[in-house]
Amino acid sequence: MSTTDHEPAPGEVTGWLARNALPLNSLTAGTPTTDLQPLKSILDGVRIVGLGEATHGTREFFQLKHRLLEFLVTELGFSILAMEASASAAPAVDAYVRQGVGDAAEVLAGLGFWTWRTHEVLAVIEWMRTYNRGRPEARKVRFAGLDPQWCGTSLTVLDALLRRVAPARAAELLSPLRVLAKAYPGSRPDPEQRLVHDVEALLGFLSNIPEAADALRHAQILKQAADLVTRAGQHPDAEQTVFAARDRYMADAVDELLADPSARIALWAHNGHITTSRHGGAVPTLGQHLRTRHGDAYYALGLLFGRGKFRARRIWPGPWARPRAGAVVINRIGPARAAAVEAQLAAANPDDHFVDLRSAADAPLAVRQWLHGRHVARGFGALVPRWTYRLNHSPIVLADAYDGLAYVAASNSSQPLALS
Repeated sequence: MSTTDHEPAPGEVTGWLARNALPLNSLTAGTPTTDLQPLKSILDGVRIVGLGEATHGTREFFQLKHRLLEFLVTELGFSILAMEASASAAPAVDAYVRQGVGDAAEVLAGLGFWTWRTHEVLAVIEWMRTYNRGRPEARKVRFAGLDPQWCGTSLTVLDALLRRVAPARAAELLSPLRVLAKAYPGSRPDPEQRLVHDVEALLGFLSNIPEAADALRHAQILKQAADLVTRAGQHPDAEQTVFAARDRYMADAVDELLADPSARIALWAHNGHITTSRHGGAVPTLGQHLRTRHGDAYYALGLLFGRGKFRARRIWPGPWARPRAGAVVINRIGPARAAAVEAQLAAANPDDHFVDLRSAADAPLAVRQWLHGRHVARGFGALVPRWTYRLNHSPIVLADAYDGLAYVAASNSSQPLALS
């Protein structure tokens, strides 16, 4: 009998988790990596490691991902950090980490997501710059953004080009598109997708300009953004929703990076994106696309926590087209309920640790049944329900969702940057 979300893990499962837990001696980058050495065999043959997070506002998740990135780059030869962040603004971050161009905090803020404007993520960017300093270009670690959202940089690049090569057409071609600088996915549903057609007109014009290679890349980002903005959140076919389209675009961006046969990618995103199962049982995720396309060369590592605090905006209830959200605040939460995956991990090892689920192929039958059973786990995005977020648990089948789990006992709030 498999474990359900109403039952705690049986003793045999708890024992297996305890025996196979790899203790994390530290969450901080720059510390000895003795505890991480088993990852060398676990990740043998892996080209993409999905580094998830159960919240977008946990300090320890960001610190652990920084430490794992450092290990992946320095000891396993990974070459790219790809992030759930603006594809449009990411080249500025890449220019900083590779050539030292610009200011670290400013290029980080340019990615458009408040979730990444933190001291912890800034430390990642600064470490990448330090690592790259003095190295040959081919051995530098790169930064890439995957998300078509927040494409103001692309509009700026295209405006500069058009004003130079076709000033009489600049306003005509770009004026309808300026809304894309800040419009969020699903905010302007339009069955005819007129914004997409406007971008296609721009692409047609640029295709006749010899020096427009970089501008064409930015115009393609605008086309994806226009598609997301004009899609509906609800659709009879889950694969046609804005959520499905966004994850598909991010997966396509990963594939573009993998066109370099030497590329190995650390992929930074929420658990809900890196998972290899469908979101809500219906929407194909970034991780599911990568598993389908690359098989075991993709490793999905989910990050879970025991109790503590995290940052997120709180949604005010009400019948609005977009949930009204307040300021980013600190949200507090106690331990997960007894049958949740987090509680089961804590029962096996209450301290910070890692469990490789792929190793369960030869585990006792009870363990394999547990991994294929239906459980619940907690996950919080940039927005949380104002009063009920503590009750949020989502269904999960671990065997379908992750290749490994990292458990962080205590969550503290990420530290926001004070930007001028």
